[in-house]
Amino acid sequence: MNAVILTSVLSAGNSGLYASTRMLWSMAKDRKAPKFLAQVNKRGIPMAALVVTTIVGALTFVTTLSENGTVIYTWLLSASGLTGFIAWVGIAISHYRFRKAFIKQGHDLSELKYRAKFFPFGPILALILCILVIVGQDYQSFLNPELTNPDWWQKIGISYIGLPIFLIFWLSYKLARKTKIVPLDEAKFDHKK
Repeated sequence: MNAVILTSVLSAGNSGLYASTRMLWSMAKDRKAPKFLAQVNKRGIPMAALVVTTIVGALTFVTTLSENGTVIYTWLLSASGLTGFIAWVGIAISHYRFRKAFIKQGHDLSELKYRAKFFPFGPILALILCILVIVGQDYQSFLNPELTNPDWWQKIGISYIGLPIFLIFWLSYKLARKTKIVPLDEAKFDHKK
């Protein structure tokens, strides 16, 4: 294997491990993941979250050793890949609602340290583009559907597996925590002038 490729793979793996561990630790601190994952050692390293993240990552790569390893790995990769665009949909909606709520509650944009120049065009464009990317993952399969072909269903499943996974977790959280959409005039801001 080329040294440049190996270095790139190790770098991507390291940053993914770091980000995933810290995200899991942060979620545990916010009571959105098991409590034991919020513990850190003397050096401030969230070892429990690191171990869990490492195990999940290792299991992902171990699947490639099985007979259907490539298929399983493709499903896992697709499930995680689509979530990036789903996250950006949430970011676009959050940004749009934040600005609307901020103004509605009588605040002035000069209070913000950063103001998006192209608001509301920017978040609306981001929302539309992300939805187009999500829907367009495998639009060709819908142009010529083969409903009786198991390979067609597998291809659709691989392309869109991130959507039902996201919806299951999102709806489960909403039902368990009984959360509702916060009206713009009731949104709370923690900011300093």
